[in-house]
Amino acid sequence: MNNPEASSLPASAQRVADVLQTLGHPQPVRMLPASGRTSAEAAAALGCAVGAIAKSIIFRRQQDDCAVLVLASGAVRIDENKVASHCGPIGRADAAFVREKTGYAIGGVCPLGHPQPAIILLDRSLLVWQEVWAAAGHPHAVFAASPQQLQHMTGAELVDVAQV
Repeated sequence: MNNPEASSLPASAQRVADVLQTLGHPQPVRMLPASGRTSAEAAAALGCAVGAIAKSIIFRRQQDDCAVLVLASGAVRIDENKVASHCGPIGRADAAFVREKTGYAIGGVCPLGHPQPAIILLDRSLLVWQEVWAAAGHPHAVFAASPQQLQHMTGAELVDVAQV
């Protein structure tokens, strides 16, 4: 472990730190002093714009119960019809579904390290930022990456699913 904070990370955040290390990602998992469950909370704790938060929104694809993870700027709302146009009809995902499919609790869903394959979409709203902050498996844990790094690490399809 190259991250000196790693030994004090909660188990779910440590799992993310391990995945990031395996992927060769140079940025460590960072623990926030306060909750980062919402984009606004995370931005306030990091001292950055809400738009620089890469929020993770999970939907349930109706045809097969596959998780659909949308990564988007914390400053935009997601258009569910646009998401459905990429993956088929979707529905809301409850807390139990999110934990089962991603391995993380709502408020800390990392775009990496899921126990089951997911459809991952990265909204173009993130591309205006050089660096964004994504959840790292715990409501107080985040990591920094460029949108391009996030897309590469997750294999996400680049899409336009923000509401206009």
